[in-house]
Amino acid sequence: MKTAVWQIFLFPFSMKKTFTILTLLLLARFATAQQPVQYSMYQLNKFAFNPAYAGLDNALMLTGVYRSQWVGLPGNPVSQNFNGHLPLGIIGGGAGITIDNETIGSWRQTAFSASYAKHLAIGKTGLLSLGVGAGWVQRQLDGNKVRTPSDDPDTGASPDNYLPTGLEGGSGPTAQIGVFYQGERLEAGISAVNLLGNKLDISGVNYEQERTYFLYLGYKLDLNRNFSAIPSILLKTDVYQTQIDFSIKAQYNENIFVGASFRGYHTNSLDAVALIGGFKLTEKISLAYAYDLGLSNLKSVSSGSHEVLLTYNIGGNIGKGRLPAIIYNPRSL
Repeated sequence: MKTAVWQIFLFPFSMKKTFTILTLLLLARFATAQQPVQYSMYQLNKFAFNPAYAGLDNALMLTGVYRSQWVGLPGNPVSQNFNGHLPLGIIGGGAGITIDNETIGSWRQTAFSASYAKHLAIGKTGLLSLGVGAGWVQRQLDGNKVRTPSDDPDTGASPDNYLPTGLEGGSGPTAQIGVFYQGERLEAGISAVNLLGNKLDISGVNYEQERTYFLYLGYKLDLNRNFSAIPSILLKTDVYQTQIDFSIKAQYNENIFVGASFRGYHTNSLDAVALIGGFKLTEKISLAYAYDLGLSNLKSVSSGSHEVLLTYNIGGNIGKGRLPAIIYNPRSL
């Protein structure tokens, strides 16, 4: 979340044995602040950070996201997210799967999880969803991408035998939990990822999966028959560090939208302003794009961040779905 965390990823390893070990330990500890992948269009992909959202789109929804962060910076974060979820009226809830992949410098993390959510009716139009998820995460360090000042300029070989020369990795289970409320206008959710807080053993270095918490709030304002505005907030914290996104989206006829997002809440957390836009390609397929204008010190060494999101709304429930707000009885006509 902070610039200092990224600087640790770029910091060259020393050829000194003790300094190498210390650097690896520091990287393994402080890199946890960047564990949750940063996405600017979070309001279009709520299932990615809250398992309780499974099935709340009332259709089979497939979403794919590609993000290239801090373009122009060597080893910049590049991430992909794919997820699918649908309502399962036959069991009174929803289910889904999520696949995440991210590379940062010499690091790569891949995770898979499956989620289930139980839906409970609240009032006439509200739903309260309780969700859980479980899966597997793998983290790898590519020693071929690690460089030191003492590397051979011709072969790239390092004289430090303690540096890895190939792929080193570790894996382990992961779990998530969440609560999400969906009303006619208001949406709100709380979730926690990396709930187990377990450690991955990577060549003797323990990489700790920090628990990270998300708080989401969104509200729909109908301006007239065709236009609506949807402000939203996403707070992310691992208790030690916190980041907040403030966003607003203006939508025309449920078809075309533009928006903006501001990330940060004080000098140390100031990160970027994101410009967002999207539209429906067909009745079922939507495309959205976000461009981040950097505000932190990294703006001098990068040309911003790009993010593309594609959704496919297949529609249809399995089993009995949510009843409409008004049911007309043909015998009373």
